[in-house]
Amino acid sequence: MTLIEVKDLKKTYYSEGVETPALLGVSFNINSGDFIAIMGPSGSGKSTLLHILGFLDRHTEGEYRFDDKTLDDYGEEEIARVRNRKMGFVFQSFNLLARTTVLENVKMPLLYSDMKESLWNKQALDAIEAVGLSHRVNYVSSQLSGGEKQRVAIARALVNNPQVIFADEPTGNLDSKSGKAVMEILQNLNEKKGHTIILITHETYTAEHAGRIIRLMDGKIESDQIVNNRLKAEDHFTK
Repeated sequence: MTLIEVKDLKKTYYSEGVETPALLGVSFNINSGDFIAIMGPSGSGKSTLLHILGFLDRHTEGEYRFDDKTLDDYGEEEIARVRNRKMGFVFQSFNLLARTTVLENVKMPLLYSDMKESLWNKQALDAIEAVGLSHRVNYVSSQLSGGEKQRVAIARALVNNPQVIFADEPTGNLDSKSGKAVMEILQNLNEKKGHTIILITHETYTAEHAGRIIRLMDGKIESDQIVNNRLKAEDHFTK
């Protein structure tokens, strides 16, 4: 089933009368259950594209459909609700609250959900278990390693059981061992749990865990290829 449809998408930033084009007409579809890597050098438009796909920014021209509705079909409140319930976000910088426990960090998205508060702990503990951090539940995030922090961020992205997880350079601040653990988790969420994964990365071996790689250059799609020799999680950084 098609989850995301992008047609001739364009984005231009305006600042003090100066126009800066970021996307120059990109088109593609993403199906539910896909694992897509979006690659490109700095300034290619990949972060801009992720922000539009994640309802964090609006496009200038073209069409973006999520779950068979255009962005213009969603009101502001519905956009916030969809972002909270159907989308999860993992960023390179983790974005955790430093003096807050793992459990409380993971529960944060539930504050804006319709789920009964009596269920929050179980929901968060299940997500923490899914990333292998049950033994760190009561640690504050400042006590964790970089790899553990990113796993907490993934658990937080998972807690509402979203349709799609957006991962923006999730291994960028990690050593190879921690990066491997993060990629194992993302790949398992895709292959075993059926989550759609959209990964922004500049690392070739990380991208090769995806089933498809879209390469951007100067705001345009340079290539869009299926990965025939997709790496297994345990192969990460071994070549």
